[in-house]
Amino acid sequence: MPANVAKFLESVHPYDSLPRPEFDRIAASFSCQSFTAGDTIYRHGEPLPGLCLIMDGNVEIIDPTGGVISRLSARNSFGERGLMAEGQAATTAVALTETLILILPAGDFSRLMVEQPVFRRFFARGRHAEPRRSDMAIRKVGELMSSPAHSCGPADNVRDAARLMREHKVSSLGVIEDRRLVGLLTIRDLAMRVLAEERDPTTTPVSAVMTRDPIGLPIDALGSDVLNLMLEHRIGHLPVVDGGMLVGMITQTDLTRFQALSSAHIIREIAEADGIPTLRAATARIPALLVQLVGGNNAHEIVTRLITNIADAVTRRLIQLAEENLGPAPVPYVWLACGSQGRQEQTGVSDQDNCLFIDDSFVEEQRPWFDTLARFVSDGLNACGYVYCPGDMMATNPRWCQPVRVWRTYFQSWITTPDPMAQMLASVMFDLRPIAGDAALYSSLQAETLEQASRNSIFVAHMTSNSLKHTPPLGLLRGFATLRSGEHRNQIDMKHSGVIPVVDLGRVYALIGRLTPANTRARLLAAEETGVISGAGARDLVAAYDLIAEFRLRNQAAQIKAGRKPDNYLGPYEFGDFERSHLRDAFVVVRTMQSALAHRGSAPV
Repeated sequence: MPANVAKFLESVHPYDSLPRPEFDRIAASFSCQSFTAGDTIYRHGEPLPGLCLIMDGNVEIIDPTGGVISRLSARNSFGERGLMAEGQAATTAVALTETLILILPAGDFSRLMVEQPVFRRFFARGRHAEPRRSDMAIRKVGELMSSPAHSCGPADNVRDAARLMREHKVSSLGVIEDRRLVGLLTIRDLAMRVLAEERDPTTTPVSAVMTRDPIGLPIDALGSDVLNLMLEHRIGHLPVVDGGMLVGMITQTDLTRFQALSSAHIIREIAEADGIPTLRAATARIPALLVQLVGGNNAHEIVTRLITNIADAVTRRLIQLAEENLGPAPVPYVWLACGSQGRQEQTGVSDQDNCLFIDDSFVEEQRPWFDTLARFVSDGLNACGYVYCPGDMMATNPRWCQPVRVWRTYFQSWITTPDPMAQMLASVMFDLRPIAGDAALYSSLQAETLEQASRNSIFVAHMTSNSLKHTPPLGLLRGFATLRSGEHRNQIDMKHSGVIPVVDLGRVYALIGRLTPANTRARLLAAEETGVISGAGARDLVAAYDLIAEFRLRNQAAQIKAGRKPDNYLGPYEFGDFERSHLRDAFVVVRTMQSALAHRGSAPV
């Protein structure tokens, strides 16, 4: 062991921040090993003896497919990813020159990760460790609902139902038939539809006065979703359903112990807006909301969900205002969002991407009604800050305002003839999410399309190839591949080079596994659950995505606070070594998963 190891460690973070007794203990724990140029330090899949720290020389890190990830020099560590997973190397490391490596035993690494926060913060690839605020708007519905939910049958008389409410001291009952929720009965229904109409409570069945097919929420929805639905539809009870079965109930009483985030107040203004000026005033508060949410240390998927909820509410209110002028639609339809709104991933910078699916009973004579609707909504969105799509991917384009039968031919054509344009269009349209109207017009076609697409190996191969066109901004010498000229020189594009590579991976995983979520993080988790990707790969990729997405949001919040318009460009060298190192490591994970997908066999990546 060279005598100057301790002196060397004093110049390397995080060792320089360890308490002195711990530092002395760790300095004595390191072993030293030398390698000549071309020597393999370890191979992918081999058990790791510990964390490697370069004292002198240069090392090349290679992914499992043979691609060079990075070249490291003195004071750089490697091997931590494998140590934090199953203890096996996630990459291959090769000495490029005469190299001296310090090795911290795996046991000491694990102990420091538990006992020393500064060490854990440096090497953990997860989210920031600061506590998050526990506002109601970001609580999961499962935490808010009253459970178990009380219920009755549609054939029960209303007197028995009322007595059941009194017995359990509740203001509503789910109405269950064949184990599925078919209706909702509330105290208001008893007052307005039974007492006020002088019905006989002993002979009137619940089915005669209940609300049929009530609006409900899945158990993984957010408190903000509860607020939005209650405010928009002016209702006080929301069933919580799982696979069509009632699992709980949320009422306004359940919410009184929580304070809503300001997003709920914006939603209220939107729901009550009488025109575009009021809507524009509401959306003008989005930048301040983003700063508040990021400053509150909320997870990125919470921030983007809350911001997307506002876009959804604006869209629905514009549709309502349009229908008040146009009259009812001549045939059923559904308005869908794609792009970041479809994935519920909007930030402080968003344009509009949308389309219309119309019922197959549609005839061309009815097109003026839908053209007028699309123009009113699209113009309104633009006025509210959701600018027109540069690629004209909007319902105002007749190509994207069609009956379901035409959409079916679109998807079939893209799947059978996956040329570059078809791949681009399919990538956009696989991120669709219903916003208003009859969602069934889309859901059946979605299931059909996912099955056809996943069975077509040529289409999957083309979509996979297309998904790898956006690459993380990695430079070889432990740096970043920043833009070299123009307004954003020495910056990286955190959208196209940051989050989009992960978005593209998630879309392909969803295609392979026939997964229905549109949200990227939900797709990654579903891909792990269904075995499309391995548990270790999923954990690494989710953690990397979380870090990249949160860097992007923090940068936008900082721009807003500085009085600038938010964008997607970030200067990595404006951050310290600690944060810059973690950001680069996250990009390395994405690059590794891209390589694994490119060489995918039958096994999970």
